[in-house]
Amino acid sequence: MRELDVLLERYLKERYPSAPAAEQQAFVALLEAPDPQLFAYVVQREVPDDPDWAHVIARLRNPNADA
Repeated sequence: MRELDVLLERYLKERYPSAPAAEQQAFVALLEAPDPQLFAYVVQREVPDDPDWAHVIARLRNPNADA
């Protein structure tokens, strides 16, 4: 899913290096989710049950916001 790849790459370049360790860990864990589930979270606006994942998803959608 190219759209998802673009969002993940942008986050990885722009936000990940300066993110707190907990956010970095949540991002890495989120990458283990199947692509269709990630797509549902990021593009279709489904909300993950895990609050740490929800925080990372908010950053993926808008990396410059203070979510």
